[in-house]
Amino acid sequence: MFPSTHHSLLAGLQSPETPVRQEALDRFAEVYWKPAYKYIRLRWRRQPADAEDLTQALFAGLLVRDTVNRFDPARGSFHNYLRVCIDNFAHNRTASAAARAIPSLDFAGAEAELALTSMTAMATLTPEEIFHREWQRQIFALALDDLRALAAKPGKAAQWEVFEAYDLASGGDERRPSYGELAARYAVPATQITNYLAWARRQLRELTMARLAGVTGSDRELQAETRRLFEGE
Repeated sequence: MFPSTHHSLLAGLQSPETPVRQEALDRFAEVYWKPAYKYIRLRWRRQPADAEDLTQALFAGLLVRDTVNRFDPARGSFHNYLRVCIDNFAHNRTASAAARAIPSLDFAGAEAELALTSMTAMATLTPEEIFHREWQRQIFALALDDLRALAAKPGKAAQWEVFEAYDLASGGDERRPSYGELAARYAVPATQITNYLAWARRQLRELTMARLAGVTGSDRELQAETRRLFEGE
């Protein structure tokens, strides 16, 4: 069966074994369904119900249409290739019931996120930039989920809580606790707070790269996307 790793999603989608391909599709949809849905809503200005049906139908037909097997890494990144596929799909298809519904897609949550999106800012972005931004956001969100699951193991709760309180603090620097405050809260030296944050940041980077590795077509693309995500290049 498909290995419990994110490193081979594209290979899994190309597997001749149906169970492997289906599990790979479910994992692949986890990465791409939300960027695809938001892109259809923003770029193609489809209503929510229409965009939901198109998103479901898009992923239900990925294996049937052999879309992944036509990808050529020498011609560019996979997410740009998929965006073009989405454009072609949205242009040529009206809303219809999906052949196979992908379970547990939180369309209501995606709509809530869109409600917080500045349409003025979005108007300045190209279609490529819109899709890439949402793709990066989903990759990072899934890597954070992976880090949260990793920190649920015995002995790592404090590391996650410190990381969440400091690096994920809402409201900017004004709401972020100091190292001293966190040290007092957890009854550890301030140097331990530094160690906690270093561990969480290192793990997050590795988990993000693992997510990226599953949906990039080459080591070169992986390195480039890692730099863009973490360094804004």
